[in-house]
Amino acid sequence: MLSSKAFDDYIIPLEQWIEGGVSWLVENFRPQFQAIKWPVEVTLNGIDSLLQMIPPFLFLIVLGIIAWRAAGWKVALFGILTLTLVGFLGLWEDTMTTLAMVICAVVFCVIVGIPLGIYASRSNRFESMLRPVLDAMQTTPAFVYLVPVVMLFSIGTVAGVIATIIFAMPPIIRLTNLGIRQVQADVVEASEAFGATKSQILWKVQFPLALPTIMAGLNQTMMLSLSMVVIAALIGAGGLGVPVFEGLNSLRVGLAGIGGISIVLLAMVLDRITQALGTSKHLERNESS
Repeated sequence: MLSSKAFDDYIIPLEQWIEGGVSWLVENFRPQFQAIKWPVEVTLNGIDSLLQMIPPFLFLIVLGIIAWRAAGWKVALFGILTLTLVGFLGLWEDTMTTLAMVICAVVFCVIVGIPLGIYASRSNRFESMLRPVLDAMQTTPAFVYLVPVVMLFSIGTVAGVIATIIFAMPPIIRLTNLGIRQVQADVVEASEAFGATKSQILWKVQFPLALPTIMAGLNQTMMLSLSMVVIAALIGAGGLGVPVFEGLNSLRVGLAGIGGISIVLLAMVLDRITQALGTSKHLERNESS
């Protein structure tokens, strides 16, 4: 039988290969990666500046109206009270930065993920090629994304958002693909019989019927984004991850505690609103109105 020491003579130098590959990318394609970074940076700075500029009282009113229209007065009241509590904890600015990071990440996940999901639903070959990539993206630990992102995009809030986009994109792709594939075949055949084109079938038949499933994917993407932007504080991203990270480093349990509580409260508010937006009842009410 082979002992564990026998492997010492046959170590595969995968570590050196990965380091060499990433270094090669940095040396040869850094301008391209900076070009990718630019739209994310512009979007993030715009959303963050807008949220920081809005007075808290006005923001709470707007949030209450959105929550009331989406999920009813109970969720609206819950959202107003929870974010008011976050404000009194002294973390309003950090909360707005975290919200801006989440919104920015979700926007780019939607822009990239929904077209990929649509294409995967129309091509079995593309879906079979995409599936292992999505499996790897979903099973890779969140911390693993930070090292290559730092090497390719440096540190900071924008790099944290890019890592969040990569980490949170799989659900919106998977559920867009699943939702469109689950549309009943007889509905599609009836549309074809009435002379509808492929584009009309997609946008007027399949996509509306798949919208509840797609919204469920959006909800999962948003929750993953919120969890990742907290971890992104390790590479210099701002937001609510900062008090948690500082509290852990300095053993200030109270600081880490209020940061964690604020993250949980924000996640609950966003989850309730997006879940309500994704229900078929709400979508039918919007269509009828």
